[in-house]
Amino acid sequence: MKSCFFLNGIAIIITWLIATAAIAAQITVRVDSRGDANAVYALEMIRLALDKTGGDYEISINDAEVSALRMRMQTLEGKTDVFWTATSTDLEEEFLPVRVPLYKGLLGYRIFIIHKDNKNLFSNVKTFKDLDAFSFGQGRGWTDTTIMEANGLKVTQVTKYHGLFYMADGKRFDAFPRGVNEPWTEIKSRPDLDLTVDENLMFVYKMPYYLLVSPNRKSLAKRLDRGLKIAISDGSFDEIFFNNETVKLVAEKAKLSGRKIFNLDNPDLPPNTPLTDESLWFNVAM
Repeated sequence: MKSCFFLNGIAIIITWLIATAAIAAQITVRVDSRGDANAVYALEMIRLALDKTGGDYEISINDAEVSALRMRMQTLEGKTDVFWTATSTDLEEEFLPVRVPLYKGLLGYRIFIIHKDNKNLFSNVKTFKDLDAFSFGQGRGWTDTTIMEANGLKVTQVTKYHGLFYMADGKRFDAFPRGVNEPWTEIKSRPDLDLTVDENLMFVYKMPYYLLVSPNRKSLAKRLDRGLKIAISDGSFDEIFFNNETVKLVAEKAKLSGRKIFNLDNPDLPPNTPLTDESLWFNVAM
């Protein structure tokens, strides 16, 4: 009889330990999302990383038009757990970077959204000095803004992401540089605006686009890093990347080889950027 009670007690303890482990494995990841293409893609990569590392999880999404600065503050204050943006030294000092470039560095290839009336505006640009005549719209707090200003370009800063499209439509600046995979989807979703894509120029700079995690969620940062690296190794990361609708548009419409390229320095590229790991970066020849 005693052995029966003993065995029952062990069974109860084992059941309790299993239940406790299951609860411990469940995590909630809180994010702000403005519902744009970058948000959809970043959330897909978060799910991929969490799936690769096992354990139950929930992603709690606050759907709102949140500025880049607001997303940063929400995460710093512990109200959200992770956001996505181009990295910088300052950001990597404040947050925990997951150093797997979500777009394989593709967002460092920048082409311009312009008003349809400006289709030939950049056709006669030959030198970098020629760009002094133009102004470029960018978001306040974006790493791109810092890079462009550091390279001497004239930048008009706007707080709200959606406002940039309306200002381009209103010719408040000459062009809105976007990642080479972004503009067609963004223009298509705004059929009421007279916007198109410039076919003449491209800026190129090293600008990895990362998941950045709250400093209070170290285990989450490690899990996302481990999960994305597993996905890189087994090919599932590239499967999602190359099948992304906006990425597929690059080969179809970007016409990279026919553009005048201006290479820009990124003065704020963090020293720990994994530049030598070729598996993490987009190859234009692919």
